[in-house]
Amino acid sequence: MIEKEIITCEAAAELVKPGQVVMVGGFMGCGSPPELLASLKAAGTKDMTLVCNDCGWYIPAKDMINGVAINVEDKQFSKVITSHIGLNSEIQRQMLEGETEVQLVPQGTLAEQIRAAGCGLGGFLTPTGVGTEVEDGKQVIEYEGRKYLLEHPLKGDVALLHASVADKAGNLMYARSARNFGPLMAMACETVIVQADEIVEIGEMDPECVVTPSIFVNYLVKTENKEGK
Repeated sequence: MIEKEIITCEAAAELVKPGQVVMVGGFMGCGSPPELLASLKAAGTKDMTLVCNDCGWYIPAKDMINGVAINVEDKQFSKVITSHIGLNSEIQRQMLEGETEVQLVPQGTLAEQIRAAGCGLGGFLTPTGVGTEVEDGKQVIEYEGRKYLLEHPLKGDVALLHASVADKAGNLMYARSARNFGPLMAMACETVIVQADEIVEIGEMDPECVVTPSIFVNYLVKTENKEGK
């Protein structure tokens, strides 16, 4: 196997460009890559489209700001595609005041849109959202007496992910529920950058434990501060 390049967080941030669609793994911050996101914040890159399950926690009064919330706070995204924003008061404010475009997508639909892109599918049918605002502007198809919405695949330019263990080839293992959107996003993006808490030699990982194969990974970043992961 060919070893993947191990780069710094700063170098990783330089690979993310204005105007790109950036997918960030995580569920309420669990599984998000904190050091990659901190470097992206420091780089100050703007005008990106964010695809994520949520926008992390943003409750400054309780000192709870995590995940991609640190980037939302700096208005680094002109558009956000996500399943809920209930834990982030800042993105709610940006949406209501028209500062950031926010597209809310049912969580299962969002996951399947990303998976469809990774699997090369042209789209899929789902009953979720039929008869609601989710249906607006979408094609409705009736099959066997039931109505479905045609949803399209969602591709990304860059994925920023967090793994518990990676080998030098880029095979990944995740920490339990921190897996969440990571494997799907790795399949759906052109460039995949992974912050790994541990990087081991090729052959040290049990193949049965590999969740994301090396073919989907482009760059690795070693976690420096495990206490803050």
